Amino acid sequence: MDNYLKKILASDIRGFELPRYDQLPYVGLYLEQTAQYINQCLQPLGFSETTGSMIRNYVKMGLVAKPVQKQYWADHVAHLISISILKHVLPLEQVHFLFSRQEEVYTVPVAYDYFCMEMENVLRVRFGLKDTLEQIGVADTLEKEILRSAIVAVSHTVYLNACMRQLQNRE
Repeated sequence: MDNYLKKILASDIRGFELPRYDQLPYVGLYLEQTAQYINQCLQPLGFSETTGSMIRNYVKMGLVAKPVQKQYWADHVAHLISISILKHVLPLEQVHFLFSRQEEVYTVPVAYDYFCMEMENVLRVRFGLKDTLEQIGVADTLEKEILRSAIVAVSHTVYLNACMRQLQNRE
């Protein structure tokens, strides 16, 4: 692959950062505002947009807590961002299982911030912006290994989609 193409592929990922828990909206968002916020955060990944219907279904499935007076708060948004990414490589039932295992050990802010750091870490390596994966966190658990594996799979999906878009744009 030529260096020019590598630079183009890495351009969207170079500045990509997921909002950390303390950067999530501190006011409740209504359904469509929540979907819009998530889509804005994940736009550089090139995934299809999350819709209000999807969010309602995630609530019905128990993946996300019910909104409080029709508003979604930081815990909701953190779960929804994670689901919107992980659903590309894991069935929703497995995402739910992984969340429940994590919640036995970590608070939502800690688990979500770890997810964000790991996602950015893996994407930067996959897109050639870094040479090696950083060791994030101190615990070595099966859940952590599963999450990293899922994130690695997501990073390959993001990379493949970016390559395909570039090839199609060249035609």
